[in-house]
Amino acid sequence: MINLQVRGENGTIEVRAKHGVAWGPELAGLDQSAFPMLGHLLPYADTVFNHRQVSTLLEEVSRLPTGVLTDQFARELIELGQTVLDGQHLYLWFVGD
Repeated sequence: MINLQVRGENGTIEVRAKHGVAWGPELAGLDQSAFPMLGHLLPYADTVFNHRQVSTLLEEVSRLPTGVLTDQFARELIELGQTVLDGQHLYLWFVGD
């Protein structure tokens, strides 16, 4: 399971998603050239995106094939991503198992 958090520059968790996303063949099989942000997630490691990377990440979400993310997780991803964009010194963390 991959969980989602917004953290400040000192590592403090500001917001966390209520839903995670299961690692499966749909997510693992994303073409990294078409989905450069989501295509680099790992199931057992943390992945951190800064403000500029979150902008690209959010563009990818609307183009994802059906079934890669649950609707609940996609909504929270967009909300937490927007939190990063609206704030200062915030980072979006994908937290692997």
